[in-house]
Amino acid sequence: MYMSSHPDTLVAYAKWFGKVEEVIKSAEMTAIDTKSMTLTCTLQGGSKKVVVVPIEPPLKGYDDVKPRLLEMKAIAQEGLGMIKAPKITFFEFPRDAWYSAPLILFAVFVHLWKGQSSTAGYLADAVVSYTGTGVFTFSYWFIIVSHSLESLYMFSLCRRHSTGFLLGTAYVFSTAVAGFPTWMKLRQNIQAARINSVMKIE
Repeated sequence: MYMSSHPDTLVAYAKWFGKVEEVIKSAEMTAIDTKSMTLTCTLQGGSKKVVVVPIEPPLKGYDDVKPRLLEMKAIAQEGLGMIKAPKITFFEFPRDAWYSAPLILFAVFVHLWKGQSSTAGYLADAVVSYTGTGVFTFSYWFIIVSHSLESLYMFSLCRRHSTGFLLGTAYVFSTAVAGFPTWMKLRQNIQAARINSVMKIE
């Protein structure tokens, strides 16, 4: 019932998520569950086309429906060039990052100081000895590689949402240090910004 009063939104869903290239005169949502929605599109000329649009990740419950549909509307309109992606103008270091950041800093400390003739070197050697050289080496490089890839992903988010150089640098550096909590929090902020922009239009 809610979506029946938003026909332009359904057309945007069908074009962007459903990859419909034909001219759509109208669209109707005929079904929705936690994993997908079904749209029946009326094409130019009067023919019908049924499109199944996946909902990823799946909806968690009824309260998750409207925010997710609004976010999907913004994503579809951004992709179709109807609106611009929301700009992020503030930096937020999430609380969970304060737990993950010390892990990589400690791993780097041990990697740099192991084998050195100093108190720090003895501490680093003790950690490597306790965990095992192979386990520590694998864990260290896994963290380095995963955080590097996450930093590249964060860089793409910052470019897409026009954070600017300084703010983007802060986000990318924080991801290199703290990993996934930073980009997950930024994605939540982007979702909120998208929903707010769509609500203003409505």
